[in-house]
Amino acid sequence: MKKRGKVLRQVLSSLFKKPVTTHYPFEKEKSGMPKGFRGKIIFHPSRCIGCKMCMRDCPTGAINIKKIGEKQFEAEIDLGKCIYCAQCVDSCIKKALEYSKDFELASTDRGKLKVILDAEPEKPNAEPEKPTEK
Repeated sequence: MKKRGKVLRQVLSSLFKKPVTTHYPFEKEKSGMPKGFRGKIIFHPSRCIGCKMCMRDCPTGAINIKKIGEKQFEAEIDLGKCIYCAQCVDSCIKKALEYSKDFELASTDRGKLKVILDAEPEKPNAEPEKPTEK
């Protein structure tokens, strides 16, 4: 009988309390993500030197760096394999990788989970066109 009294007291006190949970995804978190949250990886191709330290340090092999031109590299990140440990970010000596606050990455198609982050194509050093005289 003692347990019923405790349960009844708990039920009655819970009736008048505000809910702790939110109605995600309809209500987004107002305060944002906490400091140090590791989300989707961002690649800065202009900073990459192609040392591939990020590839060697990735525990799941989710990142692949390929050379696409003279001093130009692209990063292929498999978000299905990535465990968001940010070891690749910590090991990058040129800070070409960083993590974002983006966390809504779910997909039903595995092909969409492979993201290729590439450099912009090299632009030749072309001189501006001179106006033609008539």
